[in-house]
Amino acid sequence: MAAGSGTPSPSPGPRPGSGAATGAVGDPLALVRSRRYAVLLVASALLGVPVCAAAFGFLALTESLQHVLWKDLPEALGLAATPLWWPLPLLAVGGLCAGLAIRYLPGNGGHEPSAGFAPGAPPRAVELPGIVLAALASLSFGAVLGPEAPLLALGAGLAANAVRLARRDPAPQASTVLGAAGSFAAVSSLLGSPLLGAFLLMEASGLAGAMLGPVLVPGLLAAGVGSLLFVGLGSWTGLGTYALELTDVPPAQDPTVPEFGYAVLTGLVAALACALVRRGAVRVRRWVEPRRVTGTVCLGLAVGAVAVGYAAGTDREASEVLYSGQSALSPLLADAAGYSAATLALLLVCKTVMYALCLAGFRGGPVFPAMFVGATGGLLLAHLPGLSPLSGFAIGIGAMGTAMLRLPLTSVLLATLLLGKAGLTVMPLVIVAVVTAYVGTAVLSPPGTAGDTADR
Repeated sequence: MAAGSGTPSPSPGPRPGSGAATGAVGDPLALVRSRRYAVLLVASALLGVPVCAAAFGFLALTESLQHVLWKDLPEALGLAATPLWWPLPLLAVGGLCAGLAIRYLPGNGGHEPSAGFAPGAPPRAVELPGIVLAALASLSFGAVLGPEAPLLALGAGLAANAVRLARRDPAPQASTVLGAAGSFAAVSSLLGSPLLGAFLLMEASGLAGAMLGPVLVPGLLAAGVGSLLFVGLGSWTGLGTYALELTDVPPAQDPTVPEFGYAVLTGLVAALACALVRRGAVRVRRWVEPRRVTGTVCLGLAVGAVAVGYAAGTDREASEVLYSGQSALSPLLADAAGYSAATLALLLVCKTVMYALCLAGFRGGPVFPAMFVGATGGLLLAHLPGLSPLSGFAIGIGAMGTAMLRLPLTSVLLATLLLGKAGLTVMPLVIVAVVTAYVGTAVLSPPGTAGDTADR
């Protein structure tokens, strides 16, 4: 990720002929057998506890603020229920708070979501308050972004700064590995699987080669220990775990030949849609940056207006198009038969427009809104003959996640692990959609770019 994102970048390999370094690269297990690696594992396990506690607190605070702002505040003002126009002033205030935090606090509010996922250094201690406040102002007030980017920054920042406090001049490798461990611990609990978090960070940072295992193991340990704490806190507080999960998944049928055709079509459409979203978001971002505070307020008003339009046009709750879409995925699949094609089309258009606007000015992660947009598009496509809603839901998530994030392996795992046993049945369709979206995105990206920075 960009500066403040929390995903550490792998350090370059040593020059040939370098004594100790050459031995470390030639035999990665030499590092694993060393005493300092044992110390690193202990430190990773210990850091997993406070990092996951901080991640849990961030998610709990975000959800509590959402309830206060969208439910309790209208009642306190004497309104019988949350009025139709409520998103307009609330998102404008959220834009004001986020703009002030980005403009005046160190760290630029953290990860720039329109830039996608790219490696970056853990944030400094002085940058963490601005990152957290900008994310709270965005997510609590209804911006269409996810919590994964601020969680990565929080985890990496807390871990790396703890190392700096413990040792005045820590080794760069230790800071990098423990920063990665903090990111693992923070994001794995949200995704519901330490393994899924490992794949996400491995693909995002480009981590590979002989040192992949020694670097991943401390992160997996921190994520495993932290996940236990996450579950314990959820049970003890009664607030739940905040993990991504689907609770009502219909049985899956074996893929058919027409469904493979739909998977190819979904991948192509997702690649084109994401190219338009990204270019639109970058253009709006360029307009917002010179006028950060007023520009973000204007974006908040625009997002609120789209939400009001959706609620007025469908007689459904505006909350369906607000927020990240993480908690709305399960109800969307469970109630798929209750959505007409017209409602799904309007939901898709509104959510996509709001997603692009929030990418341009607010702070948060791009993962969950991309998944929700893809799932909605897949369910809309399932109104055509030959495609089941479950298959459309899965291939939509995989294709849109790949096109937006450029992480094909993670996208396959996200789309299939969410569905449990049914996900294994539809995995071949997801793979076809993901491959098509990945190649289509590469074709649509300008030459000489990696996609994430193509329009910057």
